[in-house]
Amino acid sequence: MTSGFEGYSPWHPQFVDMAVYGLIILVLMALLLFLTRWLGERKITETKLTAYECGIVPTGSARFPYPAPFYLVAIFFLVFDVEGAFIFSWAIAFDRLGWLGWLQISFFIFILLISLAYLWRKGGLEWGSPARRR
Repeated sequence: MTSGFEGYSPWHPQFVDMAVYGLIILVLMALLLFLTRWLGERKITETKLTAYECGIVPTGSARFPYPAPFYLVAIFFLVFDVEGAFIFSWAIAFDRLGWLGWLQISFFIFILLISLAYLWRKGGLEWGSPARRR
């Protein structure tokens, strides 16, 4: 008499193949890192310690303080770019998603509108100096 669990073994051939493949990759990476460390030349010179930027010799301090609006624009771009990707992917498959998909994307857009209103109230969309904003 069988128990009925013969087909549910966690050791399917695909999993074993993937585990062996991953092990081979890890061993190969370790071997290559060891060989480059062992065979590589380790002379530390002033030229090697300088920053390299497109062949231009660096002058002055490497620290350039970007204003906070620069970072805000970058974050807003990422947030709204990801939003666009989600909405476009929903628009492509809206006929297969049905009403449940419509409710989910509506909730997503609602949350984004709430976050945009919060951002607007906190002054995150106001650019320029505080004296000029008043």
